[in-house]
Amino acid sequence: MDVMGDKATLFETGRFVQPSGRDGVGEAADDAAEEIRQRLAAEAGDVEAMSVLGALLLRRGDLDGAEPHLRAATAAGDRAAANNLGVLLHQRGYADDAAGWWRVAAVAGSAAAAHALGRHHRERGDEPAAEYWLRQSAEQGHALGAYALADLLEHRGDTGAEQWMRIAAERGHREAAYRLARSLDRRLGPEGDIGDDHGAGAEAEQWYRQAAARGHRRAALHLGAILERRGALKEAGRWYLTSAKDGEARAACALGFLLRDAGDTESAAVWWLRAAQDGDGNAANALGALHAERGEQQTAERWYRAAMDAGDDNGAYNLGLLCAEQGRTAQAEQWYRRAAYAGHREAANALAILLLQGGDTAGAEPWFSKAAEAGSVDAAFNLGILFAGRGEEAVALRWYERAAAAGHTEAALQVGIARLREGDEAGAERHLRRAAGGGSAEAAYRLATVLDARRPPVPAHSLGEPVHEAKTECEEWYERAASQGHRRAQVRVGMLAAARGDVLEAARWYREAAEAGSRNGAFNLGLLLAREGSEPEAAVWWARAADAGHGRAALRLALVYARRGELAEGQRWADRAVVLGPAEVSERAARLRDALREELSA
Repeated sequence: MDVMGDKATLFETGRFVQPSGRDGVGEAADDAAEEIRQRLAAEAGDVEAMSVLGALLLRRGDLDGAEPHLRAATAAGDRAAANNLGVLLHQRGYADDAAGWWRVAAVAGSAAAAHALGRHHRERGDEPAAEYWLRQSAEQGHALGAYALADLLEHRGDTGAEQWMRIAAERGHREAAYRLARSLDRRLGPEGDIGDDHGAGAEAEQWYRQAAARGHRRAALHLGAILERRGALKEAGRWYLTSAKDGEARAACALGFLLRDAGDTESAAVWWLRAAQDGDGNAANALGALHAERGEQQTAERWYRAAMDAGDDNGAYNLGLLCAEQGRTAQAEQWYRRAAYAGHREAANALAILLLQGGDTAGAEPWFSKAAEAGSVDAAFNLGILFAGRGEEAVALRWYERAAAAGHTEAALQVGIARLREGDEAGAERHLRRAAGGGSAEAAYRLATVLDARRPPVPAHSLGEPVHEAKTECEEWYERAASQGHRRAQVRVGMLAAARGDVLEAARWYREAAEAGSRNGAFNLGLLLAREGSEPEAAVWWARAADAGHGRAALRLALVYARRGELAEGQRWADRAVVLGPAEVSERAARLRDALREELSA
């Protein structure tokens, strides 16, 4: 029970002197002087002095000294004394006697006594009586009474709870302000998204601020989170710091992440350590990851185990990742299983991948399914790969679509490819755009080919003829794929540049593709160099293309060597061109080979 339940009333009536803000010695002297004055007045029979002196001694903890003064004042009809006598008896362990005096004071109009009496009845399980007295207290403007009434009604699921919680908050009750903010917060979307309900979000923040300003550490934590989501990182950090200093481990952890993101890893580690020592599993995981990045594997493992001991399943998952990186497959599987059985979806996905790599397809599939059903986008994509490998394209496509809908880039690419096979160009384009926008070079290339096929024929340009045309969207996608290292896109960008007459640009892209292993890039680079008069260098690139299986490059080499008079070498490359094809090339190469053979035998 709250000592000095009627203290507010005493302040209001002026019977207690308000704190002056002076130093401790001065206040102690004032308190001593006040006690002497009240004691002298009480001995002279002043009822108010008896009540105030009893309250003063009660607040100090001198129950034996306070009781006779409070009883004397109560006998004289002082309701504040009756309330404080109830508090004293409750502290001595005489709850029923305390309730009797609280009833006397409450009937006489003491809001604090009504609050205490209502709490007494609630502790005894008599909710109707508790509600009656708490309502009496609340309706008289007592903040504690309004809060206790709201708590009782909320416990019952009564819709009137919020009204009283709001009243208590408005009267300065910090826990009421915090709980009101939490109630408003729960109406919002995930991660505090306010959606259309901007009012609820703003009001929740307002009550968090009020509670935090009054020293409520969890309110400061939630306020910091709201500000961090908004991007107000400096203010968020200040509230996290306030909360963390008051002992809130989650705030210390959040402050650590803010500091890490700002580049201050050392300070982040200090706060993570503080939070982890207070049992915060997330902070322990963060410390583990920090030490793992530094190559301190044993320390990392120790913190991951601490996270696991704190009930954080990420600890087991991270231990699995650590073991997998070190090649300790059996231990990795053990930790993945532990986290997966606890419902960790990414651990279930990692376990399935581990089993699949070990050849246990049957064992992997249920874990992929479990992870995907729990919301793992990667697991849904992996199920698509699994079913596609079995030839179950329809089932694979369903999983790819599920992963693509959740934003998985490679899944969107696979759906786009499937739609192209089905002839659904509009559906293919939609998914390819999504995948290309997510960074897939293959999707960018395929999207460009779809758009390219729609373009009207462009008049041919001879090399060297400058043509200045605005780049089309398909060219932009080709270039995006090419800049990401996509070899076919690089060849296509080179061809488009050559068509515009930009020889240097064409050569740059052909060379980049050729050096990355593109036989078409090497062949086209050879053509470009030959037309520019650099046939010896062209032959080098044609040889590279022919060695990679390019029939036209082999035929070009055969012609080069034939013109040089190196008939045997020409015949060798002609033979190669016949084998490589295609049919048109094979036919021409066969005629050239026969001619060279006749020349050699002449």
